[in-house]
Amino acid sequence: MKTIALSVILLVISLGISSQSTVNKSGLPTNWEELTAPDFIKAISESGGVCIIPIGIIEKHGPHLPLGTDLLDVREVCARAVKQEYAIVFPQFYFGQIFEAKHQPGTMAYSPDLIWNVLQETCDQLGRNGVTKIILVNGHGGNENLLPYFCQAQLASQKSYAVYLFRPEENDEFLEEVKKLRKTTTGGHADEMETSMMLSNRPDLVHMDRAASQSGADLNRLNIPYTYTGIWWYAKYPNHYAGDGSYASKEIGNLVFDSEAEQLVTMIKSVKADNTVLQLQNEFYEKSKNPLGTKQ
Repeated sequence: MKTIALSVILLVISLGISSQSTVNKSGLPTNWEELTAPDFIKAISESGGVCIIPIGIIEKHGPHLPLGTDLLDVREVCARAVKQEYAIVFPQFYFGQIFEAKHQPGTMAYSPDLIWNVLQETCDQLGRNGVTKIILVNGHGGNENLLPYFCQAQLASQKSYAVYLFRPEENDEFLEEVKKLRKTTTGGHADEMETSMMLSNRPDLVHMDRAASQSGADLNRLNIPYTYTGIWWYAKYPNHYAGDGSYASKEIGNLVFDSEAEQLVTMIKSVKADNTVLQLQNEFYEKSKNPLGTKQ
């Protein structure tokens, strides 16, 4: 009961965070929390039953970027995309895997059960409200193992909806453009790239004068061949800073946002047109009830 109660409290907190308003050509808001109940019914129809959950995190981003960097940036990608292709955008969602940053101030590292249950129950509630296609858009590197497994786990029990995970790619043209602008070659967290995105998105929250005040160098304190261990990130970047954000530029940030938003637009259109995933899921669920009856 405690876990359920805490999940409800956390979702209420997330609903209270402000976000940029986006309205489509028909005048419907894209943000779930800005829709009236009658307009929500219209939005389900307008979106083709598609809802996006932009997933961020609350963690340290070097000495110069806000704790909600991933959340702010992933919502910006979604906001740019739904201006071009309508879909409903779920409120701020910052429940994810971030245990590697528990030692840093401001990090919200919820328990594994809570992280899973909040995401699963959110998807279930979307389905109960008529959403048939859920797109997860990940803005946090620490979720890269969690979210594919979450998608796979949807096959464990029958669902009225399908979950799709957005996976943008960096093509050669994009990489060449960025390479011309970049001044650093290393990074991965609060670095030149991520700082550039925040300069493009929320420059008022970026403290460029602090970017070089801490080291983002790779300490490389582990060297065990053929091995994965959970402490790997801390072994490399105990400051929770990888790279140097002091070389960032707004131009790089816009390139990243536009590239990802363009790909997300393509995905939204494809997901709207897709009937195969739900059809195959239903076929799978039925066959799973009697595996001995599956033709061999």
